[in-house]
Amino acid sequence: MEEWTIEQWQQQLTNNDVVTLYLYTPICGTCAIASKMMDVVEQLLPTMPIGKMNLNYSEKLALELQVESVPCLVIARDDGTMEKIYAFQSVLNLYEILKSS
Repeated sequence: MEEWTIEQWQQQLTNNDVVTLYLYTPICGTCAIASKMMDVVEQLLPTMPIGKMNLNYSEKLALELQVESVPCLVIARDDGTMEKIYAFQSVLNLYEILKSS
């Protein structure tokens, strides 16, 4: 996954129907596992824009999106709705959620 800036996130929102942003912190053990799961999901959904962002450098976005914990997967749709996922149960679960978005 490519590391996005806030500006890249906003640009992706403007240019796509569905955009996914994986939020993490580097010292979070659960985030390390979730990152590996997201790498697999990204390979399975090559046309979906999926980026990642270190929340240590994005406090403003964390507040704006009301992120409660990490890891967090934000799925933003062009109709203005956003879904946040905190439980990364399995690769299959994440794949099914993103595929149906």
